[in-house]
Amino acid sequence: MVLKNIGIHTRVLTAAVMLISASTLTLGYLGVNIINQFVTSRFSERINFMTQYLALNSELGILIDERALLKGLAQNMLKENDIAGVIIVDSQDRELVREERQIQGPFQTAGKSVYLSQAQGENMFLDSINDTPGIKKIGRVDVIYSTRGIKDLVNKMKQRFFIIALTLILISCLIFYFISRSLVRPVKSLSKVARKVSMGNHDIRAPQGNTPETIKLADAFNEMLDSIARGRRTIVRAYEKMARQETLAEVGKFSMMIAHEVKNPLAIIKSSLEMMKKELDIPRDNIALTYAEEEIVRLNDLIESFLMFAKPARPSFEITDLNKLIYQVVIGFEIQYDTTRLTITSSIPDTPFFAKADFDLLSRGVANIIKNACEANQGKGEVEILIESKKNKWQLRVGDQGAGIRTEKPDEIFEPFFTTKATGTGLGLAFADQVVKAHGGSITAENRPEGGALFCVTMFAHLTDRQQSGEE
Repeated sequence: MVLKNIGIHTRVLTAAVMLISASTLTLGYLGVNIINQFVTSRFSERINFMTQYLALNSELGILIDERALLKGLAQNMLKENDIAGVIIVDSQDRELVREERQIQGPFQTAGKSVYLSQAQGENMFLDSINDTPGIKKIGRVDVIYSTRGIKDLVNKMKQRFFIIALTLILISCLIFYFISRSLVRPVKSLSKVARKVSMGNHDIRAPQGNTPETIKLADAFNEMLDSIARGRRTIVRAYEKMARQETLAEVGKFSMMIAHEVKNPLAIIKSSLEMMKKELDIPRDNIALTYAEEEIVRLNDLIESFLMFAKPARPSFEITDLNKLIYQVVIGFEIQYDTTRLTITSSIPDTPFFAKADFDLLSRGVANIIKNACEANQGKGEVEILIESKKNKWQLRVGDQGAGIRTEKPDEIFEPFFTTKATGTGLGLAFADQVVKAHGGSITAENRPEGGALFCVTMFAHLTDRQQSGEE
């Protein structure tokens, strides 16, 4: 349980510290031991050589029992560092000279026998060093020396090594700390990003690291987030489509009820008003009857809009001149509205643009867009209608001078029942969107920089060159 709470950075750093410390201490221990053995060996060789040299020089003094000479040799030896005492004895083990001085121990003794030289020449010294058998022993020299110096030297080496090793460990750990932190930082960053995503922030993305592995990891993580985002958008669109279908189903049921329960009584009411006007000789400019007839017409149009949207007719596609279709729709609006207050400016090419379309259904859809623009202008100002066509692509632009689109999401205006008008049904633009999409086109809306709204209908011909030219 405790290990689970330790992070990657701490684990990696701890492992590095242990590994570096163990390696440094092990190498240092072996190095100190090797140096200790080497220094001790050289020190012992030096003492043995000095002892052998003393034994060689003591031969004459022992033979003639010249203790003053031997004492001088012993005192010369004491001048050497680490020599604590010199003892010279004869063949009978009688002590001839003992010279000592006070130095710190611990002490060790190196002893060499003194032999009578029987041969002259260059081999005499080597024979005495090697204690060659057959030569008469006349005495012995013992040199007492202190190993304190060598031990102090080794201790100083250990101390210096410890300081150097500690410094190296600290420097190595510091360097490894920054290296490991740079390696672990992307992982921590991914953890923070994942936590923020789980809290609802789906737009955040993980930053890339500074190594190829962390860059690949961040890219894979971001691709996963992008995939999740695409999946969420797909699910949202699916739910919206389901909700739209449910709404349309409810509208269909409601429309059928309206058709049976309201439309027929409205027709009876309208017929009864006509009969009353004839029988009672009521003037045509009677305000009460005029209002009643206008409300009946408005309710009947509302019912027709419901029925048309809830159960749209299936398009009957024929090769149709879209430019001519728009021209006829515009002529109808010019007749309907007072052109002295509302100006409808149109730019329709004379060259026909043929496409497969349902003339009546598309006319009603486009008429809803133009009607929406005229109502947005409140019966005054200017409505601009522009058609552009390039090869198989045809675009209709309808611009008004109204208040513009009052929503952050312009596509919402094509949703059923979305309206900002006091008396609107919210079905006109939804019906237009439905019709245009049924023809394989698209419709968009945006606010114009100079004010008002701009609607753009895009459709495609999908005809051969001969069909487009009207030869078929």
